[in-house]
Amino acid sequence: MKVVFAIDSMKGCLSSLDCGKAAAEGLKRALPDAEYVIRPLADGGEGTVEALTIGLGGTFHDVEVIGPLGRKVMARYGIVNTEESDEVTGDSSNLTAIIEISSAAGLTLISAIERDPIKTTTYGVGELISDAISRGCRNFIIGLGGSATNDAGIGMLQALGATFYDDRRKLLTGDNGYLTGGDLEFIHAMSFENFNPHISGCRFRIACDVNNPLCGENGSSFIFGPQKGLFDSEIQIMDKWIERFVDTSREALNTSIDPNYPGSGAAGGLGFAFKYFLGGELEAGNKIVIEETNLKKYLSDADIVVTGEGKLDEQTLMGKAPIGISHIAKVFKKPVIAIVGSVSAGFDGDRLPDVDAYFPVIRRNCTLEEAMDPHTAHSNIAATTEQIFRLIKKITS
Repeated sequence: MKVVFAIDSMKGCLSSLDCGKAAAEGLKRALPDAEYVIRPLADGGEGTVEALTIGLGGTFHDVEVIGPLGRKVMARYGIVNTEESDEVTGDSSNLTAIIEISSAAGLTLISAIERDPIKTTTYGVGELISDAISRGCRNFIIGLGGSATNDAGIGMLQALGATFYDDRRKLLTGDNGYLTGGDLEFIHAMSFENFNPHISGCRFRIACDVNNPLCGENGSSFIFGPQKGLFDSEIQIMDKWIERFVDTSREALNTSIDPNYPGSGAAGGLGFAFKYFLGGELEAGNKIVIEETNLKKYLSDADIVVTGEGKLDEQTLMGKAPIGISHIAKVFKKPVIAIVGSVSAGFDGDRLPDVDAYFPVIRRNCTLEEAMDPHTAHSNIAATTEQIFRLIKKITS
């Protein structure tokens, strides 16, 4: 029997690979002779850098960048070599940088009382991209999500060399040397004369799991602004600033721009900036990870596929990584088991047609803090997996 473990991280608890290792431990207890493969899984959010970098044998790089409120933060990203021949030729064009924008502009980097999209910036995201370019990367996988910003990407673009001007053609640099969401009010023109010249030769795959437009009632300001600190009185104002920024962008780029393109409103408008200024492709995060890690090959060779995540709920059905894995496994007619931390009350398992059975791992009454203790979570996953495969052993013997 050959089992493929591709389990998403249990956020704040265990990484994707750690979940796989725990499940594999339980499998070996029940079936010592079973073969298994552990593959990293992520959907573009938290854990994507770790999953892809480790899973593809890459290296981590820590860079000091400007955080969302201007304080310096240490942000980590990964670099992987996508072709073995590069080690011989020295050609660095196949180096891929894996970046989570939340590491430089994330909501978790600031306290709840500090949240204010008028004052936050994506400048640090541009610094990460610049650092990766300086190391020879020309391919990028960018995970959107968890941002503290709503600046439509102007901070990132500034860090990459774009310049912005007010209605009197006065250069806008920001009060502290970087532009924030509040500076959108003043932008009336922009220039790319000093833009990083390597950008045009880069490919950006953007892991984007929301379909929101940039502006309007379903846009970044209205839908995501409040959780980032926007007051009700500020939402419509910021939305108007962004609308004008779209017009300015259209004029500067001299091309067709659609602020309603699905995903443009992701990460406070970074989706828009990546698509129209950097030529990025907005894609489902789990699709990118599945393709980059060649998961289809591993699933096609499996007898049983085990996937999972921290919690099964309505968001699972909106394209989370286990859904993508399960669907592909069913194309190859493989049985699929999901191991999860918990299941949302009222969740309808029948809405997971590609999952044959799912199993929560909590084994006793406990607090959330106790359940998320890494040692406890590891033990629970291993024990649950052991029982699953003991039953499979009995049925198949």
